[in-house]
Amino acid sequence: MQFIDQGNLIDDNTILVRRTLRSGQKVNFSGNVVILGDVNPGAEVKAFGHVIVFGSLRGMVHAGADGNEQAVVIAFRLQPTQLRIANHITRPPEDGSAAPDQPEIARIKDNVVTIDTFQSGSERQIPQKETDRYLT
Repeated sequence: MQFIDQGNLIDDNTILVRRTLRSGQKVNFSGNVVILGDVNPGAEVKAFGHVIVFGSLRGMVHAGADGNEQAVVIAFRLQPTQLRIANHITRPPEDGSAAPDQPEIARIKDNVVTIDTFQSGSERQIPQKETDRYLT
């Protein structure tokens, strides 16, 4: 039987939002934000830590708002009007490329915001394909 060190699983600095954020609504938090719902266009989420959305992210999101470049944004459908991580700001591609049917993770790699397919477990930091989806 394998035991898990629960000390690494506990984080008192996370807020859970159990609803969809509509246009005009904002969430600002000095830790991690987990949303059980969608973030609609016109809604904003700002966190010093990670932002995780169990739904569609179509509003504005800013993870690592205190300058934390290790922060990530994860969503079932990652289609933000604007995505920021630390001091990096990006927008979706102009070509209107279709969003994948899999959860995605946005993070800073080589000083660029990069979007990869999210993989659970220990392999989640490895891109699924050679080509990453970059936002410009």
